[in-house]
Amino acid sequence: MITIIDYGMGNLGSIQNMIKKVGGQSIITSDSEIISKADKVLLPGVGSFDRAMSNLNELNLVNVIKQKASSGTPFLGICLGMQLLADRSEEGTSNGLGIIPGEVKKFVIKKKEMKIPHMGWNLVRYKPSSKLFANFEIFDEVKFYFVHSYHFVAKFDSDILTTTSYDLDFTSGVNNGNVYGLQFHPEKSHKYGMQLIKNFTELL
Repeated sequence: MITIIDYGMGNLGSIQNMIKKVGGQSIITSDSEIISKADKVLLPGVGSFDRAMSNLNELNLVNVIKQKASSGTPFLGICLGMQLLADRSEEGTSNGLGIIPGEVKKFVIKKKEMKIPHMGWNLVRYKPSSKLFANFEIFDEVKFYFVHSYHFVAKFDSDILTTTSYDLDFTSGVNNGNVYGLQFHPEKSHKYGMQLIKNFTELL
């Protein structure tokens, strides 16, 4: 059972539908008691960094999220949910969750033909040893759908899970132990997203 955290900042239905499509089960909740007992945790998110942290604080979810991340429970942050794992963001002034060391920075793009936000399909390079990308060798290339103006800059290279090129090479996924973060949207990424979500449902 995957517990999807509802803090008012994401399209939770599409994520839940993807989990169901690959044979997984999920619940959507903002109840800290339920989250504390979760087998797996998914933190989605679309919107601004400061508002997200404000919502998490108002719902008293920050501590339980940190506890689950440090407990060994499989944990996945998607899009803004990945950025919240960082220490801070240039998008605002609030502290992040500080689960994976790093900061979130605004894209600085030199090529005029490349627009911000970075939106659409893009190739993703991943660590083949990662359980989250198990069986991805069946694909000739791996693409995911992105919508974002800020990107995660990890403090340690060892925490970089995936990279993507958009004028510059940027970190599009992070991983430290049981905690994963993805800048792209697997729930919008068809067969690639289905395989990834299936892999997450099977993590122990």
